[in-house]
Amino acid sequence: SVLSNRISADIAQLYETRYGMAIPEWRVIAVLAKRPGLSATEVAQRTAMDKVAVSRAVSSLLDAGRIQRDIDSDDRRKSVLRLTDAGKAVYEDIAPQALAYEQRLLGALRNDERQALDRLLARMEQLTAEADRAERAARAAANAAASTP
Repeated sequence: SVLSNRISADIAQLYETRYGMAIPEWRVIAVLAKRPGLSATEVAQRTAMDKVAVSRAVSSLLDAGRIQRDIDSDDRRKSVLRLTDAGKAVYEDIAPQALAYEQRLLGALRNDERQALDRLLARMEQLTAEADRAERAARAAANAAASTP
């Protein structure tokens, strides 16, 4: 949406200027800060970014030494991502500023406006989750139909 892009662009100025990172790299760092040990596919799911964008961001962050890739101890076929100390430092620098920016925006809303926004965002989250489940089910059914002789 226009608002989402505007907010992302405003916050992006912080990490672009200081760290030379683009929005996809920041999203990967933010997710891994909260959920270390995710695979790139899981990062893509949590950020709603396509796999190609996540792959490019992961490569850039690996090259910059901000994340590391390890083999999952439970499933040796799976690689997982974690922030390095450098990645944690970026997060610890930028996250409080991004949250303060969010609080300034939300602080300008009246209580009833904030409650309405929270309800609408929760509803949109529910609808997108339902749409994702329906899309996965349709793909699975199509794949099953295609593999049936």
